[in-house]
Amino acid sequence: MPKPVDWAARLHLSTVVLLLLVMAAELVFVLSEGQWINVFLILSIMGLALAPIVFRRKLPVDVPPEFLLLAVVFAFAALFLGEVRSYYERIWWWDIALHGSSGLLLGIFGFLLVFVLNENERIDLHMRPRFVALFAFLFAVAVGALWEIFEFAMDQLFSTQMQKPMLGDPSGLTDTMWDLILDSLGGLIISALGWWHMAREERSFIDRWIRRFIERNPSLFHA
Repeated sequence: MPKPVDWAARLHLSTVVLLLLVMAAELVFVLSEGQWINVFLILSIMGLALAPIVFRRKLPVDVPPEFLLLAVVFAFAALFLGEVRSYYERIWWWDIALHGSSGLLLGIFGFLLVFVLNENERIDLHMRPRFVALFAFLFAVAVGALWEIFEFAMDQLFSTQMQKPMLGDPSGLTDTMWDLILDSLGGLIISALGWWHMAREERSFIDRWIRRFIERNPSLFHA
């Protein structure tokens, strides 16, 4: 019986190839202009996009392609379109959309992380749904805060403008606070959905992702 086609994996691979072609063309331009910060950003994004494909067999877990697809599209939108192509300045709502999305993605990642520990038969750990949801929320907020520290460091060391000045606040503090608020809201939404799934056994996209993750990584859950 032929193996069913994994359309999510194919879509992920096709998207990565397309985005790599776009970034390669931009890389030639920024190299010719001597824009070394943008060269570093583009090469970093290309490396992040390729890493799960190149090292797929060496990774300790098999991450569902749906999550990889969302992650690579987010990195492209945030770093390439946002920083290199200046979408943060061109489109007023770009930063709002990206930080709201990052809270959702980080919440999902945090939820899956603690869910694996909670369901692993070899680990004597039994956490209630409320704690799992709290961990996912705090994980999203913590990583969002670390990203803001990274933006601050880049601005201080390389004179970039990753912390965007806002009207009446050229320091970028208001931008940082709104980013953290949006990260928190995104994490809160995912935490609430995750708690609902565990406590009420309601089906959602998180339920499908969890089942897919378990199917791809049976060794993580069985003794």
